[in-house]
Amino acid sequence: MAFAAAQIAVTRPFLGNALSRVSSSRPCQRASVAVRAERPMWYPGAKAPAHLDGSMAGDYGFDPLRIGANKDLLPYYREAELMNGRWAMAAVAGILFTDLFELGNWWEAGAKEYALPTTTLVAIEVVVMAVLEAKRIEGWQKTGETGFLGMFPFDPMGMRSDETRVKELKNGRLAMLAFLGFSSQAAVRGMGPVECLKSHIEDPWHNNIFTSAVGPEVAAAVVAASCWPTFVELYKGFQGDKEEEFRPIPW
Repeated sequence: MAFAAAQIAVTRPFLGNALSRVSSSRPCQRASVAVRAERPMWYPGAKAPAHLDGSMAGDYGFDPLRIGANKDLLPYYREAELMNGRWAMAAVAGILFTDLFELGNWWEAGAKEYALPTTTLVAIEVVVMAVLEAKRIEGWQKTGETGFLGMFPFDPMGMRSDETRVKELKNGRLAMLAFLGFSSQAAVRGMGPVECLKSHIEDPWHNNIFTSAVGPEVAAAVVAASCWPTFVELYKGFQGDKEEEFRPIPW
């Protein structure tokens, strides 16, 4: 009996400490939940899918097709978005440069004659890009970071931070949309972005995307994009508290 009483006396202080520690840690847990709940979303009040927990830079909870629901493929999708955004930023800068200085139509650059034949240039590009991409992918698979020439991540100027990573993603996404717009202008109107801007400024009511040959299609796309958040909220309202299982893409 004395031994049992001694055991209880010894264990009670430890129980008390454990309880006090748990209670003291609860405010921190509430604070972290509150911060995560208040992170910026792609529209006010949106609920992010379970696989988008805010841990990635530039995550605003936007994945209506649940493309990133496969956690094994999500890192590849993020790397693909990052690389496409970087190429788009380079392309948009080049297009604006050639258009501003009237160096010719950017979409006809491949038809020009250069010092080397086009077939030779293409062969050199394929070999060089294949080697560089193979090294980049190998380094990314080992480190989880994109890089260049053995540096993963590639940051020779020490500019890497959470803020700059988000800015790069935002600018990359805008550049991809801009390149899509430049391509549409070239296909529909046969004009570059600077020339299209000048035309729009001269007569904005008649020279715009809605009065172009694809005006009805663009109007329908704008209406659909504007109504999408409403449809999402209605869907969530009908679902109630059930966990969202919408997976249009099975993989």
